[in-house]
Amino acid sequence: MKRITEGIVWIPGQDQFIPDAHMYVLGDPKGDDITLIDAGLMRKSDYKLKVLEALDIEVSQVKRLILTHSHLDHIGCLPELKRKIPHMEVWLHTLEAEELEVGNEMTVYGMNLFKTMVQAQFGLKDGVFKMGVDKRLNEGDQLLLDGILWEVLHLPGHSKGSIGLYNRSSRIFISGDTIYSDYAIGRFDLYGADPKELRDSLERIVGLEIDVLLPGHNNIMEAVPDGYARKVYEQWKNYLR
Repeated sequence: MKRITEGIVWIPGQDQFIPDAHMYVLGDPKGDDITLIDAGLMRKSDYKLKVLEALDIEVSQVKRLILTHSHLDHIGCLPELKRKIPHMEVWLHTLEAEELEVGNEMTVYGMNLFKTMVQAQFGLKDGVFKMGVDKRLNEGDQLLLDGILWEVLHLPGHSKGSIGLYNRSSRIFISGDTIYSDYAIGRFDLYGADPKELRDSLERIVGLEIDVLLPGHNNIMEAVPDGYARKVYEQWKNYLR
């Protein structure tokens, strides 16, 4: 783990058979308003709860988990976490909340071949990810999380309900799988993805002032160089049609 600021801790994903998304912990460990960002892959709950314990955070302090989107590597651990933190609310963009609530797990697996492979590997059954969502997020929502204001940015393209969380005052951007710190972007060939929408989302990110970039995978970037997002956009824009 790594403390990014007083109110943000990074719990790196532990990639195995498939990638495990990072989890971010928002809030004062001494308070009672802790937010988790992304659950990560299946069978990772013990690892992530041990990190919370090392931070002196009890599960009773965890109030909500926000998903940047509902792909398997971000939501796979959620059923485990919900069993261990039953009071924890789940927040997700409206478009993917609707999919989960009706049981359309294509928004989780992305393609049928991957679903078949993962279900065999991990012993998952149909319906594991059919669930209720406590709060549906939308573009422009203002989330006051333990006294810190985060803006919800709807950034479709990698998935139709992908979001980013932006703290304007500190210029911190939690980007999910839209943009990474190594000039890479999220894939755009899965269910609900759209290359043109991803291009538009990247172009929108160019307009943000970002000092700290906290993506869903790979390294974080604590000192974002000037023009970084524009360079990523220019590198990828001709592929996103």
